[in-house]
Amino acid sequence: VAAPGSFQRLKAAVHYTVGCLCQDVAEDKDVQFSKQTIAAISEITFRQCDNFAKDLEMFARHAKRSTVTAEDVKLLARRSNSLLKYITQKSEEIASSNMEQKEKKKKKSSAAKGGRTSGEQEAVVTESEDSNMA
Repeated sequence: VAAPGSFQRLKAAVHYTVGCLCQDVAEDKDVQFSKQTIAAISEITFRQCDNFAKDLEMFARHAKRSTVTAEDVKLLARRSNSLLKYITQKSEEIASSNMEQKEKKKKKSSAAKGGRTSGEQEAVVTESEDSNMA
């Protein structure tokens, strides 16, 4: 549970961001937003994010987990095809990046422990064969 001060700061940050987005739209579309409209959009946005957070917690709890996963987020976004597609794409990019990082770490730790990758072993064999030929 967030502290009351941080809750208000978060709400203020949402309001500020909504204000900036409304200003961008206003300039682009040549329209104006009243302060009341911006406040209403901010409040709706904040409440919806609160609902999303509660739903994500419930999805994880239902699966007997204490951690929210990407699959929970995809389930939350299931009613918006474009959002689901975007989240799925980003999730796959992150998973791919994590796999690459694990492979790099595995190679580094293997090399640091004196282990050799298959390419390094081939180089050693070739060098020893060359020295025997001389």
